[in-house]
Amino acid sequence: MAIVGIGVDVVDLARFEQVLARTPDIVDRLFTASEQKSAAGHQLPVMSLAGRFAVKEAVAKALGAPAGMEFHDCEVSNGGAPVVTISGTVLAVADSLGVDRWHVSISHDGPVAIAYVIAESLKP
Repeated sequence: MAIVGIGVDVVDLARFEQVLARTPDIVDRLFTASEQKSAAGHQLPVMSLAGRFAVKEAVAKALGAPAGMEFHDCEVSNGGAPVVTISGTVLAVADSLGVDRWHVSISHDGPVAIAYVIAESLKP
């Protein structure tokens, strides 16, 4: 086992909410339909989306932040612990680096959402 990369991202909730209000179509560009539906059912939908956005950014950082990765190719779900499902552009980068396991943590406190991501390879 080897750690391929670590990513962290912090989202200011007030600023994120302003971006969403100013550019409503950004939700469709950043989040899958499933992520949007899950956030809509959340007690604090902006907080839910901000946490998911932080995870997507942290995944990109864990992979070295290469250009061309699409936000929809990284889906964040949770039924307890957060889970990342990757496809397309993100999967291609992860495969090229040997990533086959993700560790994800999201936290919200006061005015921020934060996410940590570890990309791991189970191969020696």
